[in-house]
Amino acid sequence: MDAQQAQETHPQPPVNDRGRAFDPDADSSERTYAVYMHLSLLAHLLMSFIAILIPLIMWHTKKEDSPFIDDHGREAINFQISIVIWTIVFALVSVPIGILTCGVGFVVALVPHILGIVGMVLAAQAANRGEFYRYPMNIRFL
Repeated sequence: MDAQQAQETHPQPPVNDRGRAFDPDADSSERTYAVYMHLSLLAHLLMSFIAILIPLIMWHTKKEDSPFIDDHGREAINFQISIVIWTIVFALVSVPIGILTCGVGFVVALVPHILGIVGMVLAAQAANRGEFYRYPMNIRFL
C-alpha cells in the first residue's frame, strides 16, 4: 500500500479551532462512554491489576460501533498497562535513590501516579470535547 492509498483508506481527521484532531461524528453518548473509559483509571486505587479489565471490557463491547470509542479505548487500555509498568520501574528505581538520599528519593515513586492522574483528567476532557488524545509516556500495545 503506497502513501496515496493509505491516505484514502485512513483520511486525516478534521482539526478544531484549538488545533486538535476531533471526530465530528461522535455523538454525546460516544463521548461520555470514552470519558468513562479514561476515568476507569480511578479503579486502580481499589483493585490495581484487575482494574485494567474495566476499560478492556468496555472497549471490547463497543469498539465495532464507533471509531471514536475504538481509538479512546485503545489509548485508555495502553495507558493503564503503561502506568502499571512505569509504577514498577519507578518503584525499583526509587529504592536505591531513597536509600542514598535518606528517604527523599522515595518521592520518585510518585511520578507515575501523578502522570496517571493528570493524563486521565486531560484525556477525559478531550473525549468530552470529541477530540482524540494521546497520553504522554504511553507504550502502544494495542
